[in-house]
Amino acid sequence: MALSPAMDVDLKRVGDGIKRQFTGLDANNPASWPSLPKNLLYLALCIAVVAGLWWFWLSSVNEQLIAEQNTEQKLRDEYRGKLVQAVNLEALKKQLVQVQQYVSQLEKQLPSKAEMDALLSDINQAGLGRSLQFELFRPGNVSVKEYYAELPIAVRVTGGYHDIGLFAADIANLSRIVTLNNISLEPTRDRDGILTMNCTAKTFRYLDQEEIAQQQETTVGKGKKGAKK
Repeated sequence: MALSPAMDVDLKRVGDGIKRQFTGLDANNPASWPSLPKNLLYLALCIAVVAGLWWFWLSSVNEQLIAEQNTEQKLRDEYRGKLVQAVNLEALKKQLVQVQQYVSQLEKQLPSKAEMDALLSDINQAGLGRSLQFELFRPGNVSVKEYYAELPIAVRVTGGYHDIGLFAADIANLSRIVTLNNISLEPTRDRDGILTMNCTAKTFRYLDQEEIAQQQETTVGKGKKGAKK
């Protein structure tokens, strides 16, 4: 359908009018612009502001979403761990009883402070019972650890090879824990078949309540000094 000449003239006039409104606009004074470009500018600004606010809002929501997803994963991992513990609870209880029994047996092998003299006498008698001659039996300084005390004893004995071996076996079979460390064997001059054994015998005892309290105070004091540094 063809346009009439009157309609063609009107469209051209409208187009020219629009073109004139966008001609010679002062960028420093938008308030002086004609209504059409002014309204279009306002519309563009509104769209930019809304888009900016929407982007910032989406950014914060996205960060919150990521944080919640991490929390969800952490909770899932904790749930799986607790589920495994719940499934193995009975087995863990049995293991705990076994560990407690084992610890109790070890504690019984540690003498108290009052029993140390008797233990030193047992070590000495073990050597004499194998016809060994003690040339040195010198207890050293007690080294206090967190839950126990360690007593080193410098030992030098002379005797036959088999007697020394049996003496070491007797020490291992004592009811209390005694270890032989830094063992050295060398032949004795002018005495065929006789050896000299130098070693450090270490025995251990558990701390009494007073010593445990003192050790804890020392540990706490060191912690405070370290914190101040």
